Amino acid sequence: MSHFSCSVLDFCEIYSRMRLNRINLGWLLSICVFFVVRISFTQLCNAQGVNWGTQASHLLPPNTVVEMLRTNGISKIKLFDANSRVLNALANTNIEVMVGLPNDLVLAMTDPAQAAAWVRDSVSRYMHLNGVNIKYVAVGNEPLLKNASGSNMKILYPALVNIQNALNAAKLGDQVKVTIPMSADVIQAGSRPSGSTFRMDILNLMGQIVAFLSQNGSPFTINIYPFISLYSDPHFPVEYAFFDQASVFVIDGMYTYYNAFDANYDSLVAALAAAGPYESMDIIVGEIGWPTDGDVNANLAYARRFNQGLLNHVSRRVGTPRRPNLMIQLYMFSLFDEDLKSIAPGNFERHWGIFKYDGRPKYSLSLKGANGASLVQAAGVSYMPRHWCVYNSKANDQTSLADSITYACSLSDCTSLGYGGSCNTYLDADGNASYAFNSYFQRQNQMLGSCDFNGLGQVVMVDPSVGICEFMIQIQTPNSDAESPARSRIMCLTSILLCITIILMQRTH
Repeated sequence: MSHFSCSVLDFCEIYSRMRLNRINLGWLLSICVFFVVRISFTQLCNAQGVNWGTQASHLLPPNTVVEMLRTNGISKIKLFDANSRVLNALANTNIEVMVGLPNDLVLAMTDPAQAAAWVRDSVSRYMHLNGVNIKYVAVGNEPLLKNASGSNMKILYPALVNIQNALNAAKLGDQVKVTIPMSADVIQAGSRPSGSTFRMDILNLMGQIVAFLSQNGSPFTINIYPFISLYSDPHFPVEYAFFDQASVFVIDGMYTYYNAFDANYDSLVAALAAAGPYESMDIIVGEIGWPTDGDVNANLAYARRFNQGLLNHVSRRVGTPRRPNLMIQLYMFSLFDEDLKSIAPGNFERHWGIFKYDGRPKYSLSLKGANGASLVQAAGVSYMPRHWCVYNSKANDQTSLADSITYACSLSDCTSLGYGGSCNTYLDADGNASYAFNSYFQRQNQMLGSCDFNGLGQVVMVDPSVGICEFMIQIQTPNSDAESPARSRIMCLTSILLCITIILMQRTH
């Protein structure tokens, strides 16, 4: 297993060895110049990437996102599909891409012909014609979750094999590798990391998958979420989730664990070793992060503490107890908040982004570890007019208020209002109604009638946000522009009427 190091000390070590072997210094310098010309130092040193999900009602233009990625030095991206607009925007950027094959396509990939067609349409065309730097294909996403693995048990391995065979047939097999992003629950954890194996119900299947990945030089990809452990287990020690503790939480023979990430990572290492000669298999952490809303432990302070602690931990190249001095490869989860994601796992599910929906950083975060530059917001973002929809408590008929709030929240995102949410302690009942109405109003692109609610809503131009409870103004997207001339005229008239009303009220006083 080889891992590239970017440290000056490593360079000096290479130079010393070359001198001992009487290798000419000029030859070494020529190699260095070649690599400096070919690829940037930032891209060589950055073993960390970010997940770019697109389950949102209003998406920033892909070109805007790509420019933001480059500005922030993000050189690796993991996708959950093969979205053509996204892949075209990544053309000729040298940003490394993991393309996703969605779970609902895995069954089709058991047919070699369909697998070949998918590789042609989703991988080859972008690499050959558009210069997209695709390095991995993710076959499914957490397809063997405990509660959902039954339907994928028989189809996952054939799909994996067919995709890799299709890549080989397209002469891309040496360049592009298959992998399967697995949930951490594929591991049957022991009382200590060293006792971990793969779950008994999928043990044989995992043996096949790991053997195939090993034969093809592919990495094992796993998603690790200390937050989920904390959310799911009331007895989970909060401090164990973070990286700034001097306290020992787990002693496993000669290995000592101070944080949950290292223990989770080494549990996989132990499970791979138990499955065969795979203890040294390359591992990618496909998803890891911390949400900022929707739960008492999902907040800005904890998210920054976890994510910065993780990045500092990785950038120091300390590795884990079972794999010391390792530059761990990982993809942060995630780039943006996504307001269309299912909240079945919890209200926090829509709030994993390190950036807000509009490309503004949520908090100070250095992707390069300690003392690095902080995140930079997306440039050139267009917003809708600064109009908000709020509850009119003076409306004559209040009988439909509860139904109106339910309707608004069912068609927008009100997860910040729930217990532990960012608005839960800032808003009263009227404020909750206003938040719900505005969420719907913005989701509907501020269209005429979307702030009516049987006379209970009213448009205002004064920001009703309170503290960290933000009443959003939605971004402009191609879809929201469809009827923008009419909306602009209506909003202009609305603004004039509001101004006249304010002037008249001032005169009466």
